[in-house]
Amino acid sequence: MDVTLHLAQDPEADELLGRSPLAALVGMLLDQQVPMEWAFKGPRTIADRLGADDLDAHDIAARDPEAFTALLSEKPAVHRYPGSMAKRIQQLCQYLVEHYDGEASAVWDGVPTAAELLGRLEELPGFGKQKAQIFLALLGKQLGVRPQGWREAAGAYGEAKSFRSVADITGPESLVKVRAHKQEMKAAAKAAKAAKG
Repeated sequence: MDVTLHLAQDPEADELLGRSPLAALVGMLLDQQVPMEWAFKGPRTIADRLGADDLDAHDIAARDPEAFTALLSEKPAVHRYPGSMAKRIQQLCQYLVEHYDGEASAVWDGVPTAAELLGRLEELPGFGKQKAQIFLALLGKQLGVRPQGWREAAGAYGEAKSFRSVADITGPESLVKVRAHKQEMKAAAKAAKAAKG
């Protein structure tokens, strides 16, 4: 995996995301309740604070939880909720160590069908169906991981030329389009809720 991503809109953070399967997974995990760029800058910030060039699942899984929480809580914090996210990142890394010998890319390398890959992604701690589908779309659209049926398994996120999620962000212009789509979806959900009264 060595591609150029533009999810963090920060060259150093995006460089790490493009070469590190674990960084990409951690960025996806962090992508909730904060701006997308903030979430995907997180893996670079964590690596820098660990004094490392990359994230290591074995290292993160074995760290003292309080010390790891403190690392994510340093200003500027890695996430709006650094404590809960530190716990989730450690759970993800522990799962990867237990099931994939710490190799994040083993989650998708050589998986023959998209249905199987989607199932593997949904099993990751902190990944529900929607997050798994978005990550599957990111793998297919930008990282060259395209098992049979990947677009269908990714649902609407797999559609070509759509601007629904991080899978579609390739630069500042597409980021604006994805953000606009998300705001439209939130407004529609709010209107639907109000209509139900």
